[in-house]
Amino acid sequence: MYDFSEQQIERYSRHILLQDVGVEGQEKILNAKVLVIGAGGLGAPVSLYLAAAGVGTIGIVDADVVDLSNLQRQVIHFTNDVGKAKVKSAKEKMLAINPDVKVNTYHTFLDSSNALDIISNYDFIIDGTDNFPVKFLINDACVMAGKPFSHGGILRFTGQTFTHLPGTACYRCMFKEPPPPGAVPTCSQAGVLGAIAGMLGTIQAAEALKYILGIGELLTNRLLTFDAKTMKFHTINTRKTDRCPICGTHPTINHLIDYEQAACELKK
Repeated sequence: MYDFSEQQIERYSRHILLQDVGVEGQEKILNAKVLVIGAGGLGAPVSLYLAAAGVGTIGIVDADVVDLSNLQRQVIHFTNDVGKAKVKSAKEKMLAINPDVKVNTYHTFLDSSNALDIISNYDFIIDGTDNFPVKFLINDACVMAGKPFSHGGILRFTGQTFTHLPGTACYRCMFKEPPPPGAVPTCSQAGVLGAIAGMLGTIQAAEALKYILGIGELLTNRLLTFDAKTMKFHTINTRKTDRCPICGTHPTINHLIDYEQAACELKK
């Protein structure tokens, strides 16, 4: 049984008051380990809310440094963080919100050589990346390792997300392989409304907390999409397919793949 201090009881009181959470649920949160891949538009709100909630161990993976163009949507980074490693900047804000949490930083690119090792120590994985090659890498690594994860993607005014648990539809059940490099623009090429990242990131954080607590209905076998211009949300039912190359009956992918990435530079 977790020994809550008076300060912790006050800090988490709005959770503890919830019938579906209570003291036991908050103890689950404090003992949980969540990995956030990407400290950008999606990773920023996810990391802030997980830290505020008291998730005991939060890992954050990102090889980039803070750029001035990030600040329009990556709310965990401030102006004076420009040039600082994103994982360092993010950790500082997370600990400032809640010194209870432990933050592990990985200032590196996630690739086939380190993905399985990094995710192995975590209960739930959040994909906050902005490119298809890494999204497929995260999917494949989580399926191979039997790890649940939340997928998220944003572009312009739209967002999409789903949650995968072992035995449910994975990313490749919906999208077999990445599009050719350059076929789909990145956020740095096409733009993105900053608040969209907050909308989707908070949904991903809620999915992680629901998984930890074992409450509600997760976005499994469902792809949630929204368009902020019309503020319309749609749920597309999906299913695990036996022909999936990674989670199907006869998988053809037996190792992690580093797909070619499209250039993401903003043309000036």
